[in-house]
Amino acid sequence: MRIDGTGRIVSSPGKPGTNRGQDTGARFTIDENQPGQRAAPTSAPHSAGGIDALLALQAVDDATTGRRKAIKRANSLLDALEDIRADLLAGRVSEGKLNRAMALLGQAKRHSEPGLDELVADIELRVRVELAKLGKYPSF
Repeated sequence: MRIDGTGRIVSSPGKPGTNRGQDTGARFTIDENQPGQRAAPTSAPHSAGGIDALLALQAVDDATTGRRKAIKRANSLLDALEDIRADLLAGRVSEGKLNRAMALLGQAKRHSEPGLDELVADIELRVRVELAKLGKYPSF
């Protein structure tokens, strides 16, 4: 049987000259003169050792996952800096946006590359200065 299209079922033709109902003569038989054989015993089931290793492998990020996370963190930090820039140009800086930037900078410091450390430190200093202007002094 073959399904053709969206609702029509068509029987596929068999080989010419064969009859499906025809007896071929081969039959299953049991030789009653031979004694029965016992099944071989099975070995004990193996323990699922290595589950810890599988869980550890799942916890490790591959190269693409780490890159995606880094891009997401960078985009979040750039968005926060853009919001702060807009506030600075308007003459009022939101403390919530500065605190968000500090949190994102903390993440950036933990995951930054060697060339970005200085840039992240400069941005963090600027955010701390703006927080100090508001009378907030975050711990280092």
